[in-house]
Amino acid sequence: MTPNLNEQGLAEADLVFRDAVVLDGARDRAEICDVAVTQGRILRLFSREERSKIRAKDEYFCRERKALLPGFANSHTHVAMTLLRGLGEESPLKDWLEKHIWPVEGRLKPRHIRIGTQLGVAEMISGGITCFGDMYFHMDEVARVATEVGIRCGLCQGLIGNAPLFSLKLKEGIRLYDHWHGKNDLITVQLGPHAPYTVSPKLLTQVAGAARGLNAGIHIHWLETEWERSYIEQELKKDPIDLLYETGLADVTSLILAHGVWFPENRLKEIAKDNIAVVHNPSSNMKLGSGFAPVSQMLKEGVHVALGSDGAASNNRLDMWLEMRTASLMQKGYYKDPTLMKSKDALKMASYTGYKALGFSNVGMIEEGWKADFAVINLDNARYIGWNKDNLASFIVFSGSSRDVCGTMVNGKWVYKDGEFPSLDYEKVMYDAKEARKELLAI
Repeated sequence: MTPNLNEQGLAEADLVFRDAVVLDGARDRAEICDVAVTQGRILRLFSREERSKIRAKDEYFCRERKALLPGFANSHTHVAMTLLRGLGEESPLKDWLEKHIWPVEGRLKPRHIRIGTQLGVAEMISGGITCFGDMYFHMDEVARVATEVGIRCGLCQGLIGNAPLFSLKLKEGIRLYDHWHGKNDLITVQLGPHAPYTVSPKLLTQVAGAARGLNAGIHIHWLETEWERSYIEQELKKDPIDLLYETGLADVTSLILAHGVWFPENRLKEIAKDNIAVVHNPSSNMKLGSGFAPVSQMLKEGVHVALGSDGAASNNRLDMWLEMRTASLMQKGYYKDPTLMKSKDALKMASYTGYKALGFSNVGMIEEGWKADFAVINLDNARYIGWNKDNLASFIVFSGSSRDVCGTMVNGKWVYKDGEFPSLDYEKVMYDAKEARKELLAI
């Protein structure tokens, strides 16, 4: 952005972060500078020598004790499942779904989705998450909550079942796209066939055709479990990667493959396309015993990998700090190589790659002209003793915690600051959530 200069030749901004410790997934080391924000975008980064050239309506003093990171993108979740947290603990995925989750989901009403989404959004923004990818039910409610709070989301109506009911659900997904996609620069909409074991290849082909007609993306669970891979190969008589191409899924504008645990390592190049992203959900994958995704090999082959928490019923946190740390440790431990999954890679996966996968541009890095979506991190605590510009990424990933977030900003507006939620009645959300939980579990 070209700064507007006043009569004194000074650049004017809405807000400037003074002496911020700036770090994102593209930087090899942190830098200390002033970050000016105007009209929801980053006006410019000013060095100490240039700081007298900027004047702002408001100032936030970091004093080299607070880091400015891009807001995190939780790229695959089912936010309203906050109301189902703790159900069916320590069950295999198939039993967990069929015996514990789906029966309760059958009782969900739009107001439950609204309340569960509010609860999940409060948890996420207090941990520095500024964007989430959501697949669930009654998604108009999710969109309304997102716009009310001011958080970004890529959302899709979960599509499941057989024709002709499936066609009706697909029309609902298309209606969602027509009504909400691009709304307020906060919402993108994808079509959301649930998985290859709940949606037939014929119907997946139908969804891919609809997505191409809309120029929309698709968000789908893919190869989450070994059982799923066996189902595709033995029941469908298909190859899991070939199926992506045969159905046309691989050729849509943007394809989000949630989980991707069981991709064969020797064929990862076949999904290394600019329009395809795998969303790695390390905590959920381990908790459900799904396995260890070959993420370090994906990155080596050029596959785009983002990070997600999955739903709060299978994780049980909506916490990108946990996912960054777990993702990195998992790769190092599984492959017995401590050099894998650099901290900078984890930061990029947790921010920029997720935004891109969900259809957002110019967000996820701290660069001039990019959108002002930030997580402000308090470095003045015991876990950060010893940080410097060269090692801060490692401190964030391995020592850091969502408890360190003191502010979260989207489009230059605070959605969380110093324990307060400017656009949420937190006490009411907590009360409503407790009542909704009782109602859903009442026998």
